[in-house]
Amino acid sequence: MADFEVRLSGPTLKLLKLMLEEPAKERSGAEISREAKIGSGTLYPLLLRLERVNWLVSEWEQIDPKLVGRPRKRFYRLSADGYNKARAALAQFQMEGAPAWNI
Repeated sequence: MADFEVRLSGPTLKLLKLMLEEPAKERSGAEISREAKIGSGTLYPLLLRLERVNWLVSEWEQIDPKLVGRPRKRFYRLSADGYNKARAALAQFQMEGAPAWNI
């Protein structure tokens, strides 16, 4: 999938803005949903699309779910290429007076 196929919607821009705040930080889907205020029905397909085009990388938490009493979490972070492309995408959509992702 080519980069131009990444749909830079409002939720996508909000997600990228959040991920750029601490690019190396790994975040769970639930954390991203809460902080970016994106519902899970929108967020998880978006995470999958961004991972498919290598803007994001993810990995499963290394725990035994039985020991911690909950399912494993999947953690997401920007790839090196994703960092550059996210910065470019946000710069492209910066509007006079207010960022596009706040509208």
